[in-house]
Amino acid sequence: MSFNTFGHVFRFTTWGESHGPAIGAVVDGCPPGLLLSEADVQPWLDQRRPGTSRFTTQRQEPDAVRILSGVYNGRTTGTPIHLMIDNVDQRSKDYGDIAQAYRPGHADYAYDAKYGLRDPRGGGRSSARETASRVAAGAVARLVIPEVSLCAYLVELGGDPIDRADFDAAEIDRNAFFCPDPAAAARWEVMLDAARKAGSSLGAVVECVARGVPAGWGSPVYAKLDGQLASAMMSINAVKGVEIGDGFAAARLRGEDNADAMASGPDGKAIFAANHAGGTAGGISTGQPVVVRIALKPTSSILTPVPTITAAGTATMIVTKGRHDPCVGIRAAPVAEAMMALVLADAKLMHRAQTGR
Repeated sequence: MSFNTFGHVFRFTTWGESHGPAIGAVVDGCPPGLLLSEADVQPWLDQRRPGTSRFTTQRQEPDAVRILSGVYNGRTTGTPIHLMIDNVDQRSKDYGDIAQAYRPGHADYAYDAKYGLRDPRGGGRSSARETASRVAAGAVARLVIPEVSLCAYLVELGGDPIDRADFDAAEIDRNAFFCPDPAAAARWEVMLDAARKAGSSLGAVVECVARGVPAGWGSPVYAKLDGQLASAMMSINAVKGVEIGDGFAAARLRGEDNADAMASGPDGKAIFAANHAGGTAGGISTGQPVVVRIALKPTSSILTPVPTITAAGTATMIVTKGRHDPCVGIRAAPVAEAMMALVLADAKLMHRAQTGR
């Protein structure tokens, strides 16, 4: 089986390869009557688009989206929405040297082991280029959850964390790192320039917060909201860890410290003294902000020589030429937002289907 579809009621399927003629997504289960145009999708793609600074791949892709179906007179029809993005700046010749050798840390060997063949051009289907399709689908999902606001940003790069005391949301759009701490962003410029010039790469941690999620979304046991979020986030290229709320730090707390103490508000609804649980309990949203963090490994495609083997099993050294992000975590921030939106849109529609509200 090959799984390229995610979701239950609000579902999306991505297709295409890094160096194919185009990539895209098909969104199914979107409610009818929502205002949707290409202008509603493009700003989110522009956030993720490559080549916008020296800290990302210099591949020049406009990532201009076309809506081929599912919209009539500017409104969704309830039928599948086909989103297509042309690839216009492929350089497949850059990958000639790796056609017969595996890049350590990349999906080359695993794809060969599974399918018996692989597309070496930019990594084919395993390329982070595929995430543009997710961002396009996520733009549609946002229309389903207008009550929710989403924000993703880097909280750590190359092992250097932000200072939470200097958190300024306005800074996120002012630097190339989606960083809320201007001092950290300045340090990261120096760190990433040094890594890039050395032919290496750095990892990162991205935090994504959804505010306005009402209590009640999600399902117990097998379709937990946090479980769906973990699955969605782990599906992003280079993600090696996911935390909900305090995550692993919760294991170092005592029970009374980890408990999100509750009181009754003036409207009778719960007020929480903390949010260690990250906005979920028992797999269902609590009405608090939903908080997810993802850890992304350093980019596998680097100019530093690394020992490897060829498809025939011969030992060799490999250097990955071409245009690559020195830190894939930077452009992962818009992708994390998109995946959060897709999960929450699905959760909202599943909740409505079961409860009628």
